Amino acid sequence: MSQLSTRLLSLDVFRGATVAAMILVNNPGDWGHIYPPLEHSVWHGCTFADLIFPSFLFMVGVSIVYAMESRKADPANHPKILSTALRRTLVLIALSLVTQLLFHPGLATLRLPGVLQRIALVFFICTVLYLKTSQKTRDWLIAILLIGYYLLLSYTPVPGQGAPDINAEDKNIGAWLDRLIFTPDHLWVFSKTWDPEGLLGTLPAIVTGLIGIRAGTWLKRKDRDDSTKVSWLFTLGFVAIVIGLIWGLFFPINKALWTSSFVLYTGGFGLMVLAACYWLIDVHGHKRITGFFVPFGVNAITAYMLSMYIPHYLNKLTFGTANKTLYDVLFKGWLTPVNASLGMAVFWVLVVWLVMWVLYRKKIIIKV
Repeated sequence: MSQLSTRLLSLDVFRGATVAAMILVNNPGDWGHIYPPLEHSVWHGCTFADLIFPSFLFMVGVSIVYAMESRKADPANHPKILSTALRRTLVLIALSLVTQLLFHPGLATLRLPGVLQRIALVFFICTVLYLKTSQKTRDWLIAILLIGYYLLLSYTPVPGQGAPDINAEDKNIGAWLDRLIFTPDHLWVFSKTWDPEGLLGTLPAIVTGLIGIRAGTWLKRKDRDDSTKVSWLFTLGFVAIVIGLIWGLFFPINKALWTSSFVLYTGGFGLMVLAACYWLIDVHGHKRITGFFVPFGVNAITAYMLSMYIPHYLNKLTFGTANKTLYDVLFKGWLTPVNASLGMAVFWVLVVWLVMWVLYRKKIIIKV
């Protein structure tokens, strides 16, 4: 644990809003009744829910710059930075695996890929690239990874199948690789033939982090004024969205595959939202809108973990002779199904926020 220090407030707000949205999307009262924007796309496409994870990875990249820039210049600091990054990576992976075992005991069907695993890998690889490469090299790497991933998914034959088909969930080289390396028993429980956080999809996810590093590096420049910084972030974001939409015409925007068009479309969204937050909050000081989101933002991983544990265990509570759940008691009896489901999701956001608010008031950041 460490005390709060000087931070980029707009980044904490953006990250906090993203975590709050993640909790909202992941914890409906009834998975059968959800407003369409809060559901992930069935396959191709991008909903509000699909923007959440890439926004978080984008901010991982921004955070790397703000956390490491002052120590990066001296190569003597690199071994310690990398060892700390590796430790955090392993802890994040362990947290995911332990949580799975607590909720659904059994090593035979333990899912090996996952959200925290992808965050961990992107964080570590982006840290290495930030320390050991120039921004020009990283810009070239963004192009190489996006184009290379497009060629891999679109043109690489799938063993035992032949031509790839990205319109099907399990008929591309990424799904084949996951089945080969992890085996079907250790993939996403709802499929077992592919995984939305698969291994090959980590390559374009790294680009999402690198776009965040590009944004953080630009914001940290001292030879540009704030209006110039914001203008360029907006412009770059707009261009990325347009290119993503055009690319999506023949390499569809798809979160589960983390397609190159998805990277650019969501990266552009992240750039523009960060620019707006920076301009309003850090430049012009409009801070009344920040109070709710900052407690989430400064303890993002803790909030994410609690959003799994708290609903999991409190949903086991029953009340009265009818054994009603919290959802039944609080919302189901007096709201329409979709509004009751949304109400329960908002309830979990507020419950987790209360814990985060206590930590924030005590100036405590829990670091993994």
